[in-house]
Amino acid sequence: MSFHTYMLKCGDGSYYVGHTDALETRIAQHKKAEIPGYTASRLPVELLWTQDFGTREEALAAEQQIKGWSRKKKEALIDSDWSTLKALSRKSFDTGLRLRSAPTQDERMLDSAAPPPVIVLVRPQLGENIGKAARAMLNFGLTEMRLVAPRDGWPNPDAGPSAAGADVVLERAQVFPTLADAVADCAQVYATTVRKRGVTKSVVTPEEAARSIHAAQGRSAIVFGPERSGLETDDVALARTIITVPINPEFGSLNLAQAVILCAYEWSKGVSLASPPATNLLPPAPQEELEGMITQFTDMLEDVGYFFPPDRTPATKLTLRNLLTKPAWNHLEVRTLRGALSSLARPRRR
Repeated sequence: MSFHTYMLKCGDGSYYVGHTDALETRIAQHKKAEIPGYTASRLPVELLWTQDFGTREEALAAEQQIKGWSRKKKEALIDSDWSTLKALSRKSFDTGLRLRSAPTQDERMLDSAAPPPVIVLVRPQLGENIGKAARAMLNFGLTEMRLVAPRDGWPNPDAGPSAAGADVVLERAQVFPTLADAVADCAQVYATTVRKRGVTKSVVTPEEAARSIHAAQGRSAIVFGPERSGLETDDVALARTIITVPINPEFGSLNLAQAVILCAYEWSKGVSLASPPATNLLPPAPQEELEGMITQFTDMLEDVGYFFPPDRTPATKLTLRNLLTKPAWNHLEVRTLRGALSSLARPRRR
């Protein structure tokens, strides 16, 4: 039996990644909007890429990895642009896909990297908080959520609006009766808590945990407790490591989504996610232009008797010079300020 990881292009130009053991049936369901959620509201959809795997675990791992990729990396995969894909993969830790050319040593190292961590919410109380956690996850490329005995059952209609579009996380969320069941397939389990609750385990920050997750073999899970009380002693005992966020000891009050986003962000620093483009700043203005502005400013101030008493004039001018030379004024900013000063000196008649 084969399992397939696939990528669709939606009507709004976005990409959807999934896996299945019946590819033709699954794609037909997507095209007919028979699968509620992301693709149903973004028709038409087109199958652009697929790859076969021997086990469901491999197909799921590939799905999770590709979901965390940037748009550029997904399009390189679709176009079979292996050189670009390899170059982008070397900058991240998430390429577990088989490349058509013989793998280099670097690629073999990348192939052995662990998949993204599972986010486990233990006995979550409010649907809104589950939705906010899903939103936090998807922002940083995490899509696999597991729920342990949610108080109000699942699915929860209050989760959707709070997810703000992170529908794919909610659609694929799995429910388990116990934490032990939820993390049974995970080799590394991290419990988030501000209290050790009498359990002796190593304690790390989210940044340290993220590095370990990227370097580890097998799946990892990050476990979060109920909103009101956090994880209980028995929950923490199941974990191998404790994650604690360094915060104000007099006010240690992170909500669930905040805790999730801190851990998700630290993990995302090791993969290729899109970043806002850098803003090109104009170079600083030449010193001659800056001196002209300062001279104009001080001359205007002298005309109105600003420098008083006279014996303080040198110190006051020095203070003004220090103030005006602190920013790296570019030539447009200098011209704008000098224009404003000129208008003050020669106000227009109305």
